[in-house]
Amino acid sequence: MKFTAEQIAGILDGEVVGNPNAEVYKLSKIEEGSIGSLTFLSNPKYQNYIYSTQATITIVNNSFEPEQPILTTLIKVDDAYQSFSKLLEYYNQVKLMKSGIEQPSVISESVTYGDDLYLGSFCYVGKNVKIGNNVKIYPNTYIGDNVIIGNNCIFFAGVRIYSETEIGNNCVIHSGAIVGSDGFGFAPHDDGTFSKIPQIGNVIFEDDVEIGSCTTIDRATMGSTIIRKGVKLDNQIQIAHNVEIGENTVIAAQTGIAGSTKVGKNCMIGGQVGVAGHITIGDNVRIQAQSGIGKSLKDGEIVQGSPAFNYADFSKSFVHFRNLPKIVNDLDALKKKLE
Repeated sequence: MKFTAEQIAGILDGEVVGNPNAEVYKLSKIEEGSIGSLTFLSNPKYQNYIYSTQATITIVNNSFEPEQPILTTLIKVDDAYQSFSKLLEYYNQVKLMKSGIEQPSVISESVTYGDDLYLGSFCYVGKNVKIGNNVKIYPNTYIGDNVIIGNNCIFFAGVRIYSETEIGNNCVIHSGAIVGSDGFGFAPHDDGTFSKIPQIGNVIFEDDVEIGSCTTIDRATMGSTIIRKGVKLDNQIQIAHNVEIGENTVIAAQTGIAGSTKVGKNCMIGGQVGVAGHITIGDNVRIQAQSGIGKSLKDGEIVQGSPAFNYADFSKSFVHFRNLPKIVNDLDALKKKLE
């Protein structure tokens, strides 16, 4: 896919300085620019590269005036960084602009769907599924019975959506994610065996949720596991049954949240965090990576460690921990002196 400088300037409402017919078909860093690539300059630290870059087109701020001859065609905009981000978003939309139903696919007769559906090859869509407008479902995806999907959603290849799941508008689910599998519910018996407790609830996503690859979200035992509006989950996260995650909370990879825990809104949870079940995490909480959360946290707390405690206290304690061998040696020396 090729774009000319004139086309790009039109998208960004920018001004071309150089060849308006210069064409690009790839992106690059300014220091690694090559013929046919598009780059940008916003940080003055990289300004010297603009005089040597081989990039065909470079997006720059309106204030930029070259002090030496340059080979690259310039597109001048108000904010080069924001304009480059806008261009990436536009390119991604063009790349994902697919429609139609590919074969082979299996679609129940009771399915209803809106305009501009894309359904890739080898997909299965169960009974009574309702799909909104402009939904993109990539190949090898499974959609179970009675699932509801809102508008402008994207399911990448290999997603599994179990029955009764409800997904809002503008949601993105990446490859390998599983939504609505059974929660981990087993009743112990006196003889040491376990019997399965039926998991008859569902999973609900509100709008603007994004789920990373290979993340698993369990259906509720009863009621719903709820992912609120604007939540962003990284890859390889486990969300157990009846968990609720509040609006605009972000969680990094390899975190696990046990059953029936409630996480507040606007929280930030680092990677490899373990959260116990049946507790409450308040709003605006920050949990540092590899922390273990065994009790409820109040609004605004910042914690680290396992078991986790106040971040500032953890940092002070860690200084002493690193010096522990020296402290022990000093104590031994003091003990010998006293003896």
